[in-house]
Amino acid sequence: MTTTPDGRPVPPPLAGEREMLESWLDFQRATLETKCRGLDDEQVRRTSVTPSTMSLLGLVRHMAIVERNWFQRVFAGRTVPEFPADAGFGLDPAQGLDEALAAWRAEIAVGRELIADASLDDVGRLTPDEGKWLGSQEVSLRWILVHLIEEYARHNGHADLLREAVDGVTGV
Repeated sequence: MTTTPDGRPVPPPLAGEREMLESWLDFQRATLETKCRGLDDEQVRRTSVTPSTMSLLGLVRHMAIVERNWFQRVFAGRTVPEFPADAGFGLDPAQGLDEALAAWRAEIAVGRELIADASLDDVGRLTPDEGKWLGSQEVSLRWILVHLIEEYARHNGHADLLREAVDGVTGV
């Protein structure tokens, strides 16, 4: 496997659909983690792009909840805690980056287990209210993977701005 100079796995230029989707999701996950690398607790908690209250630590916490929601609740039909009112962006004084990354990695591992033997055409179910905006309560694993790639990519753009404002690092 090829990696970028900062260690992120480069998605293969030629691959089947499943490998391509999972590789791009892994790349986006690695990008978020890389954006947090080398920062101390105060720096990852810093809300450095006013007026937003978003922080790098909050993004990691949010994405752990997103992973749990889509793979465990929607795809596997498990009962999991609902999104907190702050969507996970709020900070817990007792939880630092190491703990947040461990929780996030654990959610990723569970998600991987849940989809390991699934087809991209297998479906998960949204609640009736969630299904209203999509026009269907059913979503395929393919849709979920594409959505997560989009979700990470959007938040990695936020992470770019947050990191640059914290210490000037750009380009990851």
